[in-house]
Amino acid sequence: MKDFAERHVVVTGGGGFLGHAVVELLLARNAEVHVPAFGEKDAKRLADLKDERLHVKEGVDLADEAQVEAFYEGIGAAPWASVHVAGGFVWGPIVDAGFEDLERMWRMNVASCWLCCRAAARRMKEAGEGGRIVNVSAKPALVPAPNVAAYAPTKAAVAGLTLGLAEELRDAGVWVNAVAPSIMDTPANREAMPDADFDAWPKVEGVAETIVFLASPRNATTRGAIVPVYGGS
Repeated sequence: MKDFAERHVVVTGGGGFLGHAVVELLLARNAEVHVPAFGEKDAKRLADLKDERLHVKEGVDLADEAQVEAFYEGIGAAPWASVHVAGGFVWGPIVDAGFEDLERMWRMNVASCWLCCRAAARRMKEAGEGGRIVNVSAKPALVPAPNVAAYAPTKAAVAGLTLGLAEELRDAGVWVNAVAPSIMDTPANREAMPDADFDAWPKVEGVAETIVFLASPRNATTRGAIVPVYGGS
């Protein structure tokens, strides 16, 4: 399928396991993909995708308003879709957590998503051709779980932002949705939880497929959804 031909798509967090899978799938479908990378390490993780349609810009702090605006302006065209995978995670009981943990999660998960949603929405509305925004929430935002008191509230905020923007941007033809993964099957998660049932975890490639569908012009009907991508977990 070449449903993204001549369409520009932003993917934040493109250097992570999920972001990399999303970028790879978008390139296979002919998208011009733009990835803001925080540093050289993030950019290097995409080096294996040798494609002239992949544009990686290093040194972008997604929690910095001016840097986010400059990145979207630098694309040179209104994005058809903006996919916000970037974020962070912290685990532990609230009695052991520091306030700095909550502040860090807020910047990484909420501020980055909010700023990118705003930058994308401004340009999509100005272009007047509709578009797609896909955020990444998480299962603990929807289903109670212990030891994520600094993480779950910020992913719940992403879900709330998604639902509100779906209504706000409806008349502009901009469909806004989010996916909510459970623990994904990645090498890092396997190493951290060696006794877990890996077969029950959703595969990164499957989650990426869901994201790319929601971001595509083939998605003509779905908006305002927080899509569970739990696999068998």
